[in-house]
Amino acid sequence: MKPRNFIVAFLLGAAIAAGLTLALRMGDRPAVPVRATILPAGNTLPDFALLDHDGMVIDRTVFERQWDLVFFGFTHCPDICPATLQILAQARQQLAENGQQPMPRIVLVSVDPERDTPEIMRQYVSAFGDDNLGITGDLAEISKLTDALGIFFAKAPADDGNYSVDHSTVVLVINPQGRFQALFSTPHRVADFVHDLPMIMTAQ
Repeated sequence: MKPRNFIVAFLLGAAIAAGLTLALRMGDRPAVPVRATILPAGNTLPDFALLDHDGMVIDRTVFERQWDLVFFGFTHCPDICPATLQILAQARQQLAENGQQPMPRIVLVSVDPERDTPEIMRQYVSAFGDDNLGITGDLAEISKLTDALGIFFAKAPADDGNYSVDHSTVVLVINPQGRFQALFSTPHRVADFVHDLPMIMTAQ
């Protein structure tokens, strides 16, 4: 082999070896979330007294003993709320098909308790699957929860005398100890929840 050809072959072999080493090293790295922001320590939820969709008084212990995907919205919401809940429902279905255990619960906390009665909440959340939870109640008690979690909401009057509610669109992940473990920011995609949630629930 001519010296020049030997050098080319040596460099090519070295490049291939380096590429294989890098690929193996990357393969050994732990998976990372594609959308979720994880809080390693988790944050404790505040005390509150609200109503579930059966009209029963609940407190922060309602978020214990299971994983919860919590979204703050309202039943008169024309687009963002139903779209987000549908994405969560589809993600939950895919997780079930993948054999995920435990399965997270979908929770809607109303930021419009003036119109969202327990009965309305029950009918609304049931449209997105079984075992979902709707929460409503006194506005001051809802504000205790939203203030602690950094959730914004405000009534937005309309020209016809009606109103809408502007609100944050993040999805919060609450762990079985009732602690705020992670959040998903927009845009919400089914694949992101399916990818990140098992990782979050395993790492806890």
